[in-house]
Amino acid sequence: MKSELSVLAIVTIMSIVSINAQTKYIDKSGEIGFEASEASFEPVKAVNKSVTAILNLEDGQFASLALIKGFHFENSLMEEHFNENYIESEIYPKATFKGSLLNFDHSQLSENPAEIEVDGKLKLREKEKGVKTTLSVQKVDDSIIMKGSFKVAPSDFDIEIPKIVANKIAEEVIVNVAFKLRGK
Repeated sequence: MKSELSVLAIVTIMSIVSINAQTKYIDKSGEIGFEASEASFEPVKAVNKSVTAILNLEDGQFASLALIKGFHFENSLMEEHFNENYIESEIYPKATFKGSLLNFDHSQLSENPAEIEVDGKLKLREKEKGVKTTLSVQKVDDSIIMKGSFKVAPSDFDIEIPKIVANKIAEEVIVNVAFKLRGK
């Protein structure tokens, strides 16, 4: 009887662990890009293809982490200035987002993209900015695909743009996100 209870307890624990593991979806190679270009000037844009993101299916909590040095520009000098002068990536090595998908019900996801609002805080250079936007969310096979964009301003994060280049950099930066999360 004791051995049967022990086996039952182990099976129950393993089932709970397995169920909980499936409520978290993770992407370790998500993509965040941004563009701060002004017309008639060289494009100011970069992409980071090694962003980590996690989604909790139970409550719609979502978080992502991007290492600043993971953002790459076509122009290496622009990348150097971005890291050294604007973001100061040696001092502020990461950007994070923490928030939740509003009115999220994972059982309703399908291959047809659904528009779902997300509300949270973007943290960059130790400054936080509230972000509320709409993401396209769909479930394809065993993955949840999330895509969307939002706007922020360099001034939101105390990023000073020198006057000599201020007319070449947009006051609003368009941030694009794309994640392909898988159950863990």
